Amino acid sequence: MFSPNGTLPNEFWPDTFGPETPLQLKPILKPLDPYRKQMLMLKGVDNKIRGDGDGHMRGMSCLLTATELNPGNIQGGSDTPAGWASGISIDQQVRNHFQSQEHTRTRFGSLEFGVAVPNRADPWTRMCYAGNDKPIAPIDDPGQMFDKLYGSVQDHENISSVLDYIRDDLRRLSQRISPEDRNLLDEHLQLVWQLEQDIEATREQSELAYPEPDIDPNIEIVNDNAPAISRMQIDLLVNALANNMTRVASLQYMRSVGQARMRWLDVQEGHHSLSHEPDDNEEAYQKLKRINVWFATELAYLIQRLAETPEPGGIGGNLLDYTQIIWVNELGKGNSHTLSNIPFVLIGGGAGFKTNRALDFDGVPHNRLWLALAHAMGQKELTTFGTEKFALDGPLDLS
Repeated sequence: MFSPNGTLPNEFWPDTFGPETPLQLKPILKPLDPYRKQMLMLKGVDNKIRGDGDGHMRGMSCLLTATELNPGNIQGGSDTPAGWASGISIDQQVRNHFQSQEHTRTRFGSLEFGVAVPNRADPWTRMCYAGNDKPIAPIDDPGQMFDKLYGSVQDHENISSVLDYIRDDLRRLSQRISPEDRNLLDEHLQLVWQLEQDIEATREQSELAYPEPDIDPNIEIVNDNAPAISRMQIDLLVNALANNMTRVASLQYMRSVGQARMRWLDVQEGHHSLSHEPDDNEEAYQKLKRINVWFATELAYLIQRLAETPEPGGIGGNLLDYTQIIWVNELGKGNSHTLSNIPFVLIGGGAGFKTNRALDFDGVPHNRLWLALAHAMGQKELTTFGTEKFALDGPLDLS
């Protein structure tokens, strides 16, 4: 789960850290108190990726990829322009690992949910990447996500006939173009093949173990509907996990440099503008505090829904016991643009990390956190992630 524009350190980080010190929560995290014993907070885990792009761009698009941005022409702030990230994101790394094995393969390898993500494509709006120069757009319309998950058989028949036509055209075209363009077409054909597999999986899908959630498919996708959209997206996400449609999902709130106006919190100013105010601006500080508490409240709803949903298959426990949530942000603190002390909050038992504690790693690269996550998800043969020099010391020890 992603929320933007940094945090308020004094309202977020606990007063004490240590492997044997029970976790105590500051005001921003109070909505998560019922789940404190299942939480792990990590301080001193830094985004050390440098190069092209401004801090927000690298904070966002290098957050899950842990590698540099490619050269490009997207100008941000006073720094050099940049393009997309140059590597795969950790969620897609884990997705590919699960999809490579029959017993963990699902209809959708991953699902990308959005809440109030602007209708634009740039390094400030994308955190998930299928690979070098391959950003993945989140779906921020619950109706569109509902159709993706539960669309009618007739719709799929229509799509299938279109795909057959496109596939034949692309094959004919591939004989007339350069090798470079042929590689791009091969990638398109791979996507076509994946969509065909999704269609076939829909035909074969048996009765749902959990009924589809009741949502408003026609809700207007506007700023002031974000709270309702958030709850619908979370319900869809949990339902997809419970029905074994996917094992990996992301939930992206707004974007880096996001200017959402959270009027439901009596906040009229844009979030990003508030995050740039000095610490002694008490009015802005209190509004930022309310904003961050709201994000924590939405996370608490996600946790609650997982905790009240039995783990499928009759093995006992609930979805939270077998799920690893990581709450991320592109900055440590908004008004300083720091990429140090990124607020990482881990909840759930899916990775087997030891919880009910806060650890301070004093400035380690976040590549090592993602490597630890990959190992915990079963990919122990992976020796590095992202920019190699930042992962040479191996995965973080979170046991």
